[in-house]
Amino acid sequence: MSDYLQDLFSLRGRRALVTGGSSGIGYAIAEALGRAGAEIVVAARRENELDEAVDRLRGHGVTASRIRADLGDRDDVQRVCATSGDIDILVNNAGNNIRKPMAELTAGDYEQTLAVNFTAPYLLGRHFGPRMAGRGWGRIINLGSQQSISAFGHSGAYGAAKAAIAGLTRSQAEAWSAAGVCVNTIVPGFVLTPLTEAAQAIPGRVEALAARHMVGRNGVPADFAGAAVFLAGDASAFVTGQMLFVDGGFSVH
Repeated sequence: MSDYLQDLFSLRGRRALVTGGSSGIGYAIAEALGRAGAEIVVAARRENELDEAVDRLRGHGVTASRIRADLGDRDDVQRVCATSGDIDILVNNAGNNIRKPMAELTAGDYEQTLAVNFTAPYLLGRHFGPRMAGRGWGRIINLGSQQSISAFGHSGAYGAAKAAIAGLTRSQAEAWSAAGVCVNTIVPGFVLTPLTEAAQAIPGRVEALAARHMVGRNGVPADFAGAAVFLAGDASAFVTGQMLFVDGGFSVH
């Protein structure tokens, strides 16, 4: 059984780039892929968090390196493309969410939100996808949101970007799946991470959202480890262009 599972889920010999991988869901995915055998490259903005993330990964025996980059800056995105080397698994996790009523979002808010949540995944996919296809194997995992399929208050630009991510996933899958590159979206529920701290600060919000999940609790980053390893390896060779809802049943209501 162990040899069978090793063949099915091992990521040995693979190299993964995880954006926003220094904290939250991104770090949990980076650790999961690394502990499954992949070499990990983490790209994120904050030096201290990057250093801590790489140290934690290495503490688990993971071969890890880091690139400091603002994924909302096109020059930084291009630098990530130029310095990452050959990547077999791309995880587009970096995100921001400017929470304001729709009418109060500025043009700058919109541009910043789309740059991080949509343009960066598009540009990274455009760079790495054809290279994966040329080698005959690859995986792209995009992080979506409940707003990929429905509205969620006071984050309209973010919702537009995450709806676009679902479409981008389908287009990338159409482009490269025949060459061995599977592309899928993970859709979380409400997850207790730094990205959702503003929502968590609203009295009663955390409890109300927990009650909406069928499992009766909000998500935590560790909930995404198994799904990420599945989508990153050979076990998912016939899964592409899909949204995998890792949301405790949140979207079913």
